[in-house]
Amino acid sequence: MMDRLRRVLRAATQGLWLFAGTFPCWAQGTAQSLPTLTLTAGIHRITAEVAQTAKQREIGLMFRETMAANHGMLFVFDQTAQQCFWMKNTLLPLDVAFIADNGTVVNTDRMKPRTLDAHCSTKPVRFVLEMNDGWFAKRGIAAGSKLTGKPFTP
Repeated sequence: MMDRLRRVLRAATQGLWLFAGTFPCWAQGTAQSLPTLTLTAGIHRITAEVAQTAKQREIGLMFRETMAANHGMLFVFDQTAQQCFWMKNTLLPLDVAFIADNGTVVNTDRMKPRTLDAHCSTKPVRFVLEMNDGWFAKRGIAAGSKLTGKPFTP
């Protein structure tokens, strides 16, 4: 009986170690680094990291302490739907733009760090772009503005 219990406990312990090794970087409190692409908003160039898997989108910009000027993160979803974002474990205040397939900004919002407030698109979209706080307003980018770049070209 004791031998069987020891085997079960050993197997459970090994399983926990394997499971712990599969935790994503957010479990460790570190930021992720993703491939980038270049977008433009009028005369403004944006270097955007691309989050396209569910895990990448879930982590997003969590745990970042700084973000370079004109840098952001583009979230790419498989299907057009109302997209909602929050700022859990996000240390930076951010602007968010919800973007239609053709690159037209549907709506923007400002998001406070470390909150669970919902920030949602007013229409179904597949793309969401997060930038540093005030980025869109400072450049006059609002609903109806157009972004260009690879994901928005036919």
